[in-house]
Amino acid sequence: MSKREKADSAAEARFEGLPGALLDWYGRHARSLPWRIGPGKRAEGVVPDPYRVWLAEIMLQQTTVPHAAGYFETFTRTWPTVEALAGAEDSDVMAAWAGLGYYARARNLLKCAREVTARGRWPRTEAGLRELPGIGPYTAGAVAALAFGEPSAAVDGNVDRVFSRLMATKGDWKEEKRRIAETVKAIVPSDRPGEFAEALMDLGATVCTPKRPNCLICPLRDWCAAYAEGAPDRYPIKPAKKAKPVRY
Repeated sequence: MSKREKADSAAEARFEGLPGALLDWYGRHARSLPWRIGPGKRAEGVVPDPYRVWLAEIMLQQTTVPHAAGYFETFTRTWPTVEALAGAEDSDVMAAWAGLGYYARARNLLKCAREVTARGRWPRTEAGLRELPGIGPYTAGAVAALAFGEPSAAVDGNVDRVFSRLMATKGDWKEEKRRIAETVKAIVPSDRPGEFAEALMDLGATVCTPKRPNCLICPLRDWCAAYAEGAPDRYPIKPAKKAKPVRY
C-alpha cells in the first residue's frame, strides 16, 4: 500500500459515518440558492447545468452570496447559455459585471465561455476544467463535483475551516491545507459528490462559522477534535499576518 493509499485509508477510518451524517443534515437544512437545483430535485434525477454552476462559482470568488445572487440572475437572464455568453460583446459583459470587482474574473469569464463554445462541450473532469481560462483548483473541483458528479474535493475557505476544526490542525497552515484537501477527497462519497460539496459549504456558512460556531446543532460534532478540546474558536491556526510598514 502506497503512502497516499495509507493516508486515504486512515481518513476513511477516522471519519467513518461522517458523509452520511452530513448528507442527512443537508437534506433537511440545504440553503435555497438561485444556482442550485437542491437535494430534492437531484433525487428526482434533475441534472445540474454546468454553465450555471461555473458562473456562480466564478462570481462567488471574493464575493458574498447575497451580493452575487442579483448579478447571477441578471447574467442568466441576459445570457442563458454558455454559447450566448460567448457571443456577447466584451463591453456589455464588463458593464453587467460592474460592482462585483476583480474585473479579471469578467475577462476570464468571456475567454472561458468562448473556449468551451469552441470545443463544443464542457470538460467533465477536474483536470480538464483546470485547462480553461480563469479556473483554478477549487473552481475545477467544485464544477466537477457539482455539475458532473465527479468525486472531486471542492475545498474553499468554509471547508478549510470545518476540517481544521474536525482535525484540530496545529501544523504549518500551508501543509495543513494540503492535508485537509487530501482528507476531503478521500471521504467524498462517490454516489453523491455534488451534494457532499454543497453540504460542506452550507455547514461552514451557517453552523461552523468563523466566530461563535454553533456546535450544539452541528451534525459533525462527534467527529470534531476541536469540539472535544473545548476550543473550536481556536481553529484554524494560521500564521500571523506580517505587520504593515508605516510610511510617512
